[in-house]
Amino acid sequence: MSDNELGLFLRVRREGVAPGEVGLPTGPRRRTPGLRRSELAMLAGVSVEYVTRLEQGRDRRPSPQVLSALADALRLTANERIHLYRLTKGAEAGFTCLAGAPPARTVRPSVQALLDRLEPAPAVLLNRLSDILAWTSGYERLAGPLGLLDGAPPNVARFVFSDDRARTAYPDWDLVADQQVAALKQGPFRADRHVAALADELTVTAGAAFGDRVESLPGLPRSNGVERLVHPEGGELRLNYETLDLAADDDQRLVVHLPADDATSAALDRLTGRRPGALRAVSG
Repeated sequence: MSDNELGLFLRVRREGVAPGEVGLPTGPRRRTPGLRRSELAMLAGVSVEYVTRLEQGRDRRPSPQVLSALADALRLTANERIHLYRLTKGAEAGFTCLAGAPPARTVRPSVQALLDRLEPAPAVLLNRLSDILAWTSGYERLAGPLGLLDGAPPNVARFVFSDDRARTAYPDWDLVADQQVAALKQGPFRADRHVAALADELTVTAGAAFGDRVESLPGLPRSNGVERLVHPEGGELRLNYETLDLAADDDQRLVVHLPADDATSAALDRLTGRRPGALRAVSG
């Protein structure tokens, strides 16, 4: 399994930038998706040989100036820039910003109080392993019948890749699986022994469905979007989700779901036993 996360991130981001976005001409004969290496090199002011070495993992420690130039050329967001910097630090042998700390599993009282205030919205608290730590009763009525809360502790990534029910629950299973891998790779990934242990487990239990994604997907999952679920009582639901990162000391994230259309709003009202309109639809 490759450990060239920096090279993978640069290549995927390069292929995701359309030439027209950076003022370069487009043409029908382009065989490379996004930018060519030579184009990225020109925009960043480095040699194409150096871009090649970075993408192939033969150089993993570019200077801060080069990182900044590459980030500008690739139009990276602030979050992507931070991730790029972490990948260069992660290339150093034995480095992990978490220093081997176990995943946080304690829920602060103020976070629990926040979850209580979010009722009846389905909301869930996760750590960096995607362990489910706490949830609202709205989330329990949504996720419990799907099997998501099975396990000790329940774990979203393990459910998606190791539980046959997941492919029925998620009509867009491939997209959900992509997001789960991206979430696991968001931090130091295999430099974190706890994440590495879960990745090894899923490589065995899920095979290529997990392993191929590790090889091809960079970190940084989407923090918001629309997710489809098929609920045994509520039918097909379309849910907007927003991910709220808590303080670094907590190493946790809060995911809140809201109905994306009127039909889902009505279905959630029935599931939670609330008055009609308790959860208003929020268009994506």
